[in-house]
Amino acid sequence: MFTGIIEATGVLVQVSPHATDLSLRIQSSTLDFSDVKLGDSIASNGVCLTVTAFGNDWFQADLSTETLSKTMYRQYKTGQLINLEKALLPTTRLGGHLVSGHVDGVATVSRIEKSGRAWQIYIKTPVELSKYIAEKGSITIDGVSLTVNELIGEEFRLTIVPHTALNTTLQSLQPGTSVHVEVDLLARYLERLLTGNQAPAKQGVSLELLQQRGFL
Repeated sequence: MFTGIIEATGVLVQVSPHATDLSLRIQSSTLDFSDVKLGDSIASNGVCLTVTAFGNDWFQADLSTETLSKTMYRQYKTGQLINLEKALLPTTRLGGHLVSGHVDGVATVSRIEKSGRAWQIYIKTPVELSKYIAEKGSITIDGVSLTVNELIGEEFRLTIVPHTALNTTLQSLQPGTSVHVEVDLLARYLERLLTGNQAPAKQGVSLELLQQRGFL
């Protein structure tokens, strides 16, 4: 588990394709590797990766076909800047929100507007994910815990303050940029509780279903 509070950024320095998957190496001069061990989890642009090898300022990980199908890693080239966060400890302050590192899909930055010293970022999500996003709810973008400030159809608006922009990869976002999205865990579990054994994609959550479950 993670919090979505980025500890450091790193650079993708090596990509090694295999038959159906790939392994990669990420280097960072600012991430603390003193307590990293084999098998540890490090969220990399929001994707929970398992450390298979490491050094003083780098780690290596394998990406499965499932991970590659849900993320942009097949499109990443060496030099790509990556947000990094080590797995939380029981004593970690939960400054963001509970993040699993299991990306739900890829969304697209539609527009960016300057607002004082902050930036308003508008992101368009796939239709199947938009139902999990709530105004003033939490969402993870490339591993960064953020608050949804407004919903506009299939788009939502985020406000990025200077500190967040300068210490993450969000400073390089442009209209058309693809980003990893992880919706709030509570939204997914709530849907599962409400729909039971019925497939969410077919049943969905309706007023009738809420009445059946005693919520109305």
